[in-house]
Amino acid sequence: MSEFLVDADTLATARFATSELTETVSALKLLLRPVEPWFRAWKDIHRPAFEERLAAEPVWAALLDSAFGRSWTADFLTSLPLDPDARLADELDALLALDDEEIRADLRVVRSQLPAILESESALAARAAELLTWVWTHTVEPDWPRRKRMLQADIVSRTSRLSEQGWSGVLRGLGPDVQWLGDGRIQVNRWDYPVTDVRGRSLMFIATHTQRVSVSWRLPDRFALTYPVTGIFAGTTVLAEPLVELLGRNRARILTAATDPISTTALVAATGLSLSTVSEHLHVLTAAGLLERRRSGRSVLYWQSDTGQRVTQAPPAKTADG
Repeated sequence: MSEFLVDADTLATARFATSELTETVSALKLLLRPVEPWFRAWKDIHRPAFEERLAAEPVWAALLDSAFGRSWTADFLTSLPLDPDARLADELDALLALDDEEIRADLRVVRSQLPAILESESALAARAAELLTWVWTHTVEPDWPRRKRMLQADIVSRTSRLSEQGWSGVLRGLGPDVQWLGDGRIQVNRWDYPVTDVRGRSLMFIATHTQRVSVSWRLPDRFALTYPVTGIFAGTTVLAEPLVELLGRNRARILTAATDPISTTALVAATGLSLSTVSEHLHVLTAAGLLERRRSGRSVLYWQSDTGQRVTQAPPAKTADG
């Protein structure tokens, strides 16, 4: 397993953030890889235009084929933002400063033998920036305000736990393999890589719409853990009609979205309902015993009770013999 070694100074200055570049690279991964069910509707919308564009841009296709490995992504795609809430144009400056050999060196970490087009092509950084800008413009930017609200709601929920639960509480739920081990050690994944010494350096936690945790850095002194937020995709689950008939569509949406602890603000962003409407439905669902609630700092988190979980589980399909 891989670990970050941290000290008090690292944790005192650690920050949660969003990043337009990270969100764009996360979208790329969703377009390229098999996805969980809740991502499929989004992927089905954007994949055809993406494939058509790659067919017309062989350099883009070659870059993507070489940049993503099973446990590694080329460093030029994972450069860290200098500030929280960084804008894509600013983040691309670091990429555009790289020369062709630096891009090829990053790619060879993932794929030792590069396709001929990448060996002969020039201005690779500019071509990569064009690719990222296209993905941002066509698949992320139109929905970025809502995406960002969801990411920020998750950040508020996590940071509010710090005073009550410490870093173990903050890290809990970032990913199945992320946990506070004690003695200044954070397990970040189960890949067999050496311990990364982050003591006295900058550490950032970047929320993004993705499927799994990843690690990135800007050497020598900036490191990050990028973690998944279901966010805007939480509301794409198809609601069972009996549940809608029982509770009404909006209450069913809220109950279904609360599979994991979620704040009122995040539910507003996920459902598009007003704050007063969400609050009213939360009160009813909690009073009915379908939701649990707990204050976490300045936020109140809601999640399905055991009864709520049973109610939202779809009944088994009937067989021909009844």
